Amino acid sequence: MSPFRSSTGLPENLAAALCYFFPFIGAVAFLALEKRSRFVLFHSLQSLIAFGALMVAHVLSGFIPLLGDLVGALISLCSFAVWLLMIYHALGGRWFKLPWVGPIAESQLRQL
Repeated sequence: MSPFRSSTGLPENLAAALCYFFPFIGAVAFLALEKRSRFVLFHSLQSLIAFGALMVAHVLSGFIPLLGDLVGALISLCSFAVWLLMIYHALGGRWFKLPWVGPIAESQLRQL
């Protein structure tokens, strides 16, 4: 467990993991409530961007004739794997950046 606490009173690693555990609700809540911890803000931005993109991809897969169901199922499996991976890294207190999404979240964090 991280010895540092976020401005919400939770340990940083637990707050960051909650951003992934409840992908949209948790990420938006911590983005609005967090004032001090850049670690929590980074993970909440990364969660919003990653799961937002996966949701859009899943919806768009429904418009693909014949293979749409297969593509949707693969996106669902990928989403579950990303969800587990990010909860694991956030609980471990690591600044794990997803490809494509991590640099975007980091650049948005600099603007906050």
